[in-house]
Amino acid sequence: MIFITGGCRSGKSGFALDYANQHFSKKLFLATCEVLDEELGRRVAQHKKMRGPEWQTIEEPVEIVERIKEDQSERSVMVLDCLTLWFSNLLMRGDDDQKIMDEVDRLIEAVRQCSHSLIVVSNEVGMGIVPADPLGRRFRDLSGMANQKLARAMETVVFMVSGIPVFLKGGA
Repeated sequence: MIFITGGCRSGKSGFALDYANQHFSKKLFLATCEVLDEELGRRVAQHKKMRGPEWQTIEEPVEIVERIKEDQSERSVMVLDCLTLWFSNLLMRGDDDQKIMDEVDRLIEAVRQCSHSLIVVSNEVGMGIVPADPLGRRFRDLSGMANQKLARAMETVVFMVSGIPVFLKGGA
């Protein structure tokens, strides 16, 4: 169970894919991104191309716990990318803070019961400026609290800095 965090464009997804490609043969990518505009559609298409045909992809913006629980296949690894988009989707759905943190607890329980390896990607959003509006601050705070919970629950924690993995907990 590997948790990968870092800033935007720090190399998190690339590291997750490289690690999975090097260590596993059967691979599933659980994508939380909702394509809401043309530019984002191009990004998603590029990500799919980067993964290649050996990856099965499930696109699920909100019900990721259910997808993890449903996938009881003989799969060797699932990459969940990314939690921060999932948090955003839950916020935009109108979930309150307690419901979001309850979902994080459900996710942690699903991770613990998962029968295959899991790599979880999430942005570190607390190293920048304080957001100017209440929704931005709420998103930052919830993301930070959720990331802390996930990091404690995972066997390995990797912080990506400029494409360089820094192992904070566990090892490769």
